[in-house]
Amino acid sequence: MNLKMVSITVLYEDNHLLVVEKPVNLLSQADRTGDPDMLSLLKADLKQRYNKPGNVYLGLVHRLDRPVGGVMVFAKTSKAAARLSKQIAEGNFQKLYLAVLTGILPRSSGQLVHFLKKDSVRNMITAAHEEVPGSKKAVLEYEVLGCEKDCTLVRVELKTGRPHQIRVQFAKEGFPLAGDRRYGSPGLRHSQIGLWSYQIGFNHPTLRDWCVFTLPPPITKPPWHLFSWNQIGVM
Repeated sequence: MNLKMVSITVLYEDNHLLVVEKPVNLLSQADRTGDPDMLSLLKADLKQRYNKPGNVYLGLVHRLDRPVGGVMVFAKTSKAAARLSKQIAEGNFQKLYLAVLTGILPRSSGQLVHFLKKDSVRNMITAAHEEVPGSKKAVLEYEVLGCEKDCTLVRVELKTGRPHQIRVQFAKEGFPLAGDRRYGSPGLRHSQIGLWSYQIGFNHPTLRDWCVFTLPPPITKPPWHLFSWNQIGVM
């Protein structure tokens, strides 16, 4: 497969960064399934576009779950990868998501704190309110943007970056994401998972300028079609 066949849109590119839209249901990086993945496709595209000999460097500095779409940044140099990774580790890399939850949240904003642990037998993440052996602390903040048909649209800012974090934390509180079959909600008929990487912000690894990249979800498709986006003001 090539880049055009899976319709990966490039949002920004310079000598150090490649910012793209990750399509839903595409892996961030290769796994044992052997299915196409973002990292391999983008490296192949760079090799072809710039006629590069040998291997092409492209650093994966953050991931999105396979069913989740939205904005991602890749590093085109090892220096950029190291500096972006450091920002993530130090909590200076902003990650904002939009999520559609099943049910109506009782508060207009808040913070969720859980301790997450991977269940290797079921290949799932479990959440607890108290620390348990082998668990890692997970923190997010949310703001309610709208409610329609027993669903709540929230803007989420991750304070930590744990696997499946948003999905698991809201499911633990009784509000699983629409369309998330893994963590408890079949959601709307023919719906993709109600989670989208909406905005990322970071210091450019060489220019040091604060960079923000925003990408709205596919608002005509379930479950996003439920909400009046102009009124919400996230466009």
